Amino acid sequence: MAAALTGIGLVALALWLAGLIGPRSFNAQKGEAYECGIPTRGESMAQFKIGYYLFAILFLMFDVECVFLFPWAVRMRELGGAGLLSIAVFFIILVLGLVYAWRKGALEWK
Repeated sequence: MAAALTGIGLVALALWLAGLIGPRSFNAQKGEAYECGIPTRGESMAQFKIGYYLFAILFLMFDVECVFLFPWAVRMRELGGAGLLSIAVFFIILVLGLVYAWRKGALEWK
């Protein structure tokens, strides 16, 4: 309990100090979206198709799962049959997720 209160107190202190000594500059240009120096035309908020987000999330999901293969590959000989069985189950779950996403049409670029 004391650690949580100490953490909350330190965060509050840091925010208060940042607000106290931080620079203040209020102008209309600070509210605009940064576009590499090119003035924006029209609305700054553009809507994207949901397919872009789904594709990115699926990429991240499978990319992160591939990171889990490295420790297994490093210690493969030490793990023996149990390690081989565990990675086989991991691959089956991974392939089932890929098949599910494929059947739902999440990998189709429309």
